Amino acid sequence: MEAAPTLRPEAFLALRKPRLLRAGLSRQKADYVRDLARHFVEGTLHVGRWPAMDDEAIIDELTEVRGIGRWTAEMFLIFNLMRPDVLPVDDLGLRRAVALHYRDGEPIAARELREFGAAWAPWRSVATWYLWRSLDPVPVEY
Repeated sequence: MEAAPTLRPEAFLALRKPRLLRAGLSRQKADYVRDLARHFVEGTLHVGRWPAMDDEAIIDELTEVRGIGRWTAEMFLIFNLMRPDVLPVDDLGLRRAVALHYRDGEPIAARELREFGAAWAPWRSVATWYLWRSLDPVPVEY
């Protein structure tokens, strides 16, 4: 990225918003990136501790950052931290797949999905991935 050649939190905090906008970020995303950088600089994100922390503790930490909600934190747990037992009940794709394959197309509420998905523990991330793939079976390379 030309605006910040070194992707360090301090570098993002030093950049003015107009420069981030010229780099292609929206105003809101620029604010989010700066808040994320601020959390790193202030030490409120404990990345080194994440491997030993439980999922909910990491979600609590991440959702303190502007622009990161529970769904985003859960995706981070699944795809970056490779946590095997995350069930993102607010994920529309997961809910659509469960409705299609288990409920004859009848929608499922988050609370119901949480109860339904309990049977997949401790591999709810894996079940989620397979259900996502069932909606779009084209091979994906990661």
